[in-house]
Order: sequence, then structure tokens, then C-alpha cells
Amino acid sequence: MTVPRTETVLEANQTIELLPLDALLGRLLDSQKAALDRVGEALPSIERAVEAAVPRLQNGGRLIYAGAGTSGRIGVQDGVELTPTFGLAPERLVLLLAGGAGAGTQAVEGAEDREDQARLDLSEHVPTANDVVIGVAASGNTPYTCAMVRAGRDAGALTIGVSGNSDGRLLRDAEIGISIPTGAEVLAGSTRMAAGTAQKVVLNLFSTALMTRLGHVYRGRMVDMRISNDKLQKRAERMVSELAGGTEEEVRDALALVGGNVKRAVLIRHGVAVEQVEVLLQQHKGDLHAVLAAL
Repeated sequence: MTVPRTETVLEANQTIELLPLDALLGRLLDSQKAALDRVGEALPSIERAVEAAVPRLQNGGRLIYAGAGTSGRIGVQDGVELTPTFGLAPERLVLLLAGGAGAGTQAVEGAEDREDQARLDLSEHVPTANDVVIGVAASGNTPYTCAMVRAGRDAGALTIGVSGNSDGRLLRDAEIGISIPTGAEVLAGSTRMAAGTAQKVVLNLFSTALMTRLGHVYRGRMVDMRISNDKLQKRAERMVSELAGGTEEEVRDALALVGGNVKRAVLIRHGVAVEQVEVLLQQHKGDLHAVLAAL
């Protein structure tokens, strides 16, 4: 029987449970650092994925995350942050986890093997050529994830596979593959460790770079973030003040005129009439640099 690389038992770790605590923690940390090196090697693939995804999202496409188990939960975690952080409309985000939403907090046995369910789950969202399907799997062979990516590709969507196995099925099924071969885990088979860390960092880089290229970042600030509490209200006021000036009252008034959106409040403070804000942003694909340059 072929043993998956992540389940290989390294000789050095045969007695890891007997190590002094400081040595155990050091061994675990070293594996996490090594995982980051694999991400560094994958930067060209991540760049290609971002470049290919930008025009799809600019044309109104959706981000569709797909995965099972730990990998699926990491995908969900990345996706759910995009609305509060960058203002991505909820209807432009689809989070598909083997076993359903409940699998986010409790394992659903056998769900990752259901290729038929994967195809059904995706079909319910009617994928289009403007969508981007991101499949994440440590092994690169998870049936649910691979079938989801294959179905997305058949529908014409851009498909991206993030795999800890450089020769797994997922990278063959996806149009763009991001290989992060973290290899044997310190704890054999525990892909929540190095593989999980690498997956989380890859998705962080991909989604943050994508949102930045889509105009949700201006001068290093999250100008499309959603205001949901007092802390974020104060952050929004500070950003508008720093980017466009004004008294506290003027800044609050500008934010109130545009529903609390920093990017739009900055335009108000630059003298743009409220009825022209959306027109200008649409003309310049949401790029605040381009809008201000055109004023």
C-alpha cells in the first residue's frame, strides 16, 4: 500500500512524545517554518492565479471556495473574512464544504469521498465563466474537492488548485495549480500542522493580493471594510481624516452620506457630489487612485 507523503513517519520523530517540552515545541515550530519556505517557492503560481482571477471578478464573477476537513475549513476561514475586510458582497462569495456548513465545526464522516455531492453542490450555484473556483486539499486527491474543481472547469470557470502533493489529481484537474509540498508531518498524517499552515498562508496571499488589485485597498488601507462596531467606526473616521482631511464632524458627515464606506467618503471629502460617486467608481473599476487622478 502506498503511504501518502503527509503520513510518512520520519525516523527523527519516532519518539517525539518523549522529548522535553522545549524541544517538542522547537520541533513543531521548525516544521511550520519549513512550510513557509514551500509557500515562497509557490509565489509564481500564486501570482498567475491572482492575474487570472482579477478580470473574472471585475466582470462580476464570484469566488467559490471548495474543500473537505481541515483544508475546507481553512478555505471557509479565508473566504468569510473578505466581506468585512474588503467589502466583497456576500452574494459574490460561495463557501462549499464537504458535509455542509455543519462540517465547519464537526467532522462529517465519509463526506470527502462524495464526488456526486460535490457536483450537485456546485450545480446549485450555477457556475459561470466569470467565476473562480478554488479547491484546497492537503493530499491533492480528495474526491469531493477534485470533483468540484473539475465541474467548475467544465462550466468554464477559472479553477485553482492548492495542493500539498505536487503530483496529485487536484493539480491536474485545475487550470492553475499551486503546489506546496510540505511533505511528512511532525505528527504523521496531521495535516492541520505544516500542510494547514502552508494552505492558510497561500490563501491569505491570494485573496489579499486579489482584493488589492480589485481596488479595495488604497494607500495601504482597507477602504472598503464593513463598519460593524465602534472600533471599526473609529478606524473608518481615522482613515478618511488621514486620506482626505476634514474636521471630525465633516468626516462623520461624509461617511454618513455613503453608508459608512471609507472609499466613497474620501471622494465626498474631495468634492465629488454624492450622485457622482458610483458613476466615477464604475468608470474606473473601483480604483480610487484612478478616480482621484481623473478629478
